[in-house]
Amino acid sequence: MSAPEKYIAALDQGTTSTRCMLFDHGGHMVSIAQREHRQYFPQPGWVEHDASEIWSIVKRIMPQALADAGADPEDVVALGVTNQRETTVVWDRSTGVPVSRAIVWQDTRSSSVLDRIAATLGAETITRLTGLPLTGYFSGPKLRWLLDGDEHLRMRAERGDLLFGTMDSWITWNLTGGVDGGLHVTDVTNASRTMLMNLETLDWDPELLRALDVPAVMLPQIVPTIGVLGRTVEPLAGIPIGALIGDQQASLFGQTAFDAGDAKCTFGTGSFLLLNTGTEIVRPESGLISTVAHKVENEPTSYALEGSVAVAGGLVQWCRDSLGLIRHTSEIETLAAGVADNGGCYVVPAFSGLFAPLWEPRAQGVIVGLTSYVTKAHIARAVLEASAWQTKDIVEAMNSAGGTPAKSLTVDGGMTADNLLMQLVADVLDIPVVRPMMAETVALGAAYAAGLAAGYWADRDELRRQWHRAAEWQPAMDPVRRKAEYGNWLHAVSLTQGWGRRS
Repeated sequence: MSAPEKYIAALDQGTTSTRCMLFDHGGHMVSIAQREHRQYFPQPGWVEHDASEIWSIVKRIMPQALADAGADPEDVVALGVTNQRETTVVWDRSTGVPVSRAIVWQDTRSSSVLDRIAATLGAETITRLTGLPLTGYFSGPKLRWLLDGDEHLRMRAERGDLLFGTMDSWITWNLTGGVDGGLHVTDVTNASRTMLMNLETLDWDPELLRALDVPAVMLPQIVPTIGVLGRTVEPLAGIPIGALIGDQQASLFGQTAFDAGDAKCTFGTGSFLLLNTGTEIVRPESGLISTVAHKVENEPTSYALEGSVAVAGGLVQWCRDSLGLIRHTSEIETLAAGVADNGGCYVVPAFSGLFAPLWEPRAQGVIVGLTSYVTKAHIARAVLEASAWQTKDIVEAMNSAGGTPAKSLTVDGGMTADNLLMQLVADVLDIPVVRPMMAETVALGAAYAAGLAAGYWADRDELRRQWHRAAEWQPAMDPVRRKAEYGNWLHAVSLTQGWGRRS
């Protein structure tokens, strides 16, 4: 009798859902279990998740993914955990109960504490230490807002009664026992998004902790991205946890973009373009972020430049859930393909302000160019074009920072199933767009990282050989039209900033 198949598991905790996937040695997905969680919007600009609900989903989908593959826990060599990065959770050390809903990365409320932070430590110094602009996008200002708003909460935090973490910390703590000895850890990719970690030392920085007024006692231990941390206790016992990695860095890893100069763009709830810069920290320029790409113990740290867009696929979901424009997100492509252009309509989804390259937290979304000629099909096309133009903004900034213009763009994420969108991206960038066979590279990257830690795969070269091209789109837009349309887009973006200041 042949030995049972062995697998690598990936737990992908995203902005709208949580998934558990099993992968075989060829990097093929064997099973997937997925559930959405509720989105809370209690005030304009506020976005929240229920961390307890997310943990309850994890407890259901992990056993389901194994059962669907006919696997037992001992058949899983290692588990990789990947997550929405800047979403902030604070919970009671003794009870395991969150003190509030999680403040999601898209949430803008912490913009109100930025002046207080800057008064203690200037924005330029913060960027030098962290690689990040001083904005409310990151989890440190979110934590500062939470503690400033409740004196009793701050007292509990300073006593050591409360724990802070991003979703990787919350899930890992629960996976490894919770109140009964759970590991309170985060990896360097997630820590680099807090505005509390020094990008060079890879440790919590005392100067940053003072500026953001965060008690060190509530912070997780920072660990390498790749390396076995311990074993799961719940919901399945005994599975080694081989990697923790933020979702966009996981996508870079899943694209096998291991070397300096390799890049990818993920189209999900938001869109995120990462360029591997190797072991060099490239200081932010043109509105970009310097971040950790991954870290293996006893190896030099890999860094990346990142351009972040808050709302991409989230805009399509808004059209479905809030406007009722479509019944299913996949319908947006069919609707948009019914017209040849946007009819003069432009949509700028500054729901969480503007991220890279402008970083304007006060901006608010606009729909402009409405006339009686415009139909819902034109609006649908403008929605897809918004993701394409936002990507162009990032690529322009990346080209400026890197010096050498991109020659192609490798893409992944759920939105890459939209062929019209991919063609629009190729058209506005004027370069080919390439999608791999496995478009869900966030989970694949977490699996790759965990598998390397456990020796399931020998090395990165073995993983590179598993990357295969599935589709490619060539640019077909007239250059004169591209220039005119981009000018219209930039004008629409300028209006979001003016509207935000007025209100």
